[in-house]
Amino acid sequence: MEWVWPWLTTLGEALLQLLIQPFYYISIILIALMYHRQLLQERKLFLVRMQSSITQTIRAVLGGIIIGAVVSIAFLFLGAHLTLGSLISIWIAALVLALIRIRYLCFAYAAGALGILQFAFNIASGWQPSGILGQAVETVRALDMPALLVLAALLHFGEAAFVRMQGVSMASPFLIEGKRGKLVGGYQMQLFWALPLFILVPATGAGATLPWTPLFQAGQGYTLVALPILLGLSDNTQSMLPGRKIQLTAKRLLLYSVVLLVFSLLAVWWPSLTVVAALVAFAGHELLVWYSAREEQHLSPAFVHPQHGLKVLSVIPNSPAAELGIEAGETLYKVNGMLVHSPEELHRALRMNSAFCKLEIRNHQGESKFMQRAIYEGEHHQLGVVMAPDNHEALAVQLRPVTLLQVLTLKLFTRRKERRTDDAPLALPPAPVVSDKGSVEM
Repeated sequence: MEWVWPWLTTLGEALLQLLIQPFYYISIILIALMYHRQLLQERKLFLVRMQSSITQTIRAVLGGIIIGAVVSIAFLFLGAHLTLGSLISIWIAALVLALIRIRYLCFAYAAGALGILQFAFNIASGWQPSGILGQAVETVRALDMPALLVLAALLHFGEAAFVRMQGVSMASPFLIEGKRGKLVGGYQMQLFWALPLFILVPATGAGATLPWTPLFQAGQGYTLVALPILLGLSDNTQSMLPGRKIQLTAKRLLLYSVVLLVFSLLAVWWPSLTVVAALVAFAGHELLVWYSAREEQHLSPAFVHPQHGLKVLSVIPNSPAAELGIEAGETLYKVNGMLVHSPEELHRALRMNSAFCKLEIRNHQGESKFMQRAIYEGEHHQLGVVMAPDNHEALAVQLRPVTLLQVLTLKLFTRRKERRTDDAPLALPPAPVVSDKGSVEM
């Protein structure tokens, strides 16, 4: 056990590296801004705060610490060749990609882009620029890409697990314009984690020893390098309950992780496959996004009002509806014995008894469940239930790519959806007149 104390010292030095580097703090600040922007959107759409941006940020940080710890332990058996230049390259690639779309901040995109760039630089081996550009090119050429791609695969195993565990609690309701021009409800999933990773690398000096030989690097001594990164995904659904969407997303992320891990490990032994693994990292992630969007286009919206009752889009945390156990996607059928079809009817039904309410709820299977509760002064006027949109004028979110600059400026994409004039009955054309000769006159 003589190797334990040197490793405790090495871990302390790596923690100090993490604390003095700006990248981990940048990750947390970006996550806080993204969730604050989400909070502003909720307030603009529903005039109420659904989630606390501080709570969401804390969840993201704690989840990132757990993922980072597990992956760091796994990487003790793998090892990698990373330098400060490697760390800076990863962050520059991530930030440049985020200027196009904020979801490109994910480590898989940065690793994939750097792998493709390294392949291009190696093909143009005769190109030897000078100055800062030359240093950047040499840094990219020297990157241990197979190890970085294996790391990306392992990170997405952790991401799949935490999407499954935290996804529903971090989903945010929104309103968009549906395929037929009417407002429909849905959910946005903005899931990001700030990860403090500690990667095993060969030491330049004596270093600490290990009782095993890492897969990627063999040497006399090793040390730990702090690698703070950002991991996450962005998705939305209008056709599924958030829980169902999260399950599908987690399964697909798990499949993506397995495929990427296979190609990355093959690249360790056959370096010519490195560019293939890099393409899988980048294009595979994009394929998940494309398939999800295509799937949504071919399914009917889930958060629209049925013929009888009001569809529940969301429930405000710690509200009377949350205490009663009302869930998103259920139907508020009767209130105080009165069948409700609109928010106005809901308000009238609640005013029938200002101190108490009895509810009949249709669950996801269409079965009735009955609830009752006292009503106290100061509670939400709809018991904390956020209904699916109706035909009245309302704000709608415009689904468009969000860039890093738009997150930094907290820019929202909403527009006022005017009430459709074609909701009124259409005038029928005059009936055809049959002449005496049997012909039809229009």
